Amino acid sequence: MDDGLRVTDRIVVPDAELRERFSRSSGPGGQGVNTADSRVELSFDLAGSPSVPEPLRARALERLAGRLVDGVLTVAASEHRAQLANREAARDRLIALLREAVAPPPKPRRPTRPSRGAKERRLAEKKRQSQRKRDRRVDGD
Repeated sequence: MDDGLRVTDRIVVPDAELRERFSRSSGPGGQGVNTADSRVELSFDLAGSPSVPEPLRARALERLAGRLVDGVLTVAASEHRAQLANREAARDRLIALLREAVAPPPKPRRPTRPSRGAKERRLAEKKRQSQRKRDRRVDGD
């Protein structure tokens, strides 16, 4: 591939920190399905990586805690028949996971109240609706 994975402007993971394992994939493959090792498992030691700045690493470790095994993040790809396509898919998935994990937290929501006009419009619409239904009723006379 190239010189590494560009996750963000500040984070580039060198290829030396990535481990790829290949195995036989289930699914499409025709005659080569039992011989080609097209499934890719891409592993990245997030906890021990010097390429991720410390505050971002702490945030990523916290957010990805459920996916990590001993601080290592593993992504698998087997949807393509070609190993190269699966390698690209695994790298794209790893980039997306890391981007989401190091993204700053969203701004806290500020509670708001409906305006007086909005309340009046809502009540007027409720009155119109109830009048409409009242007009549809058949009298019991």
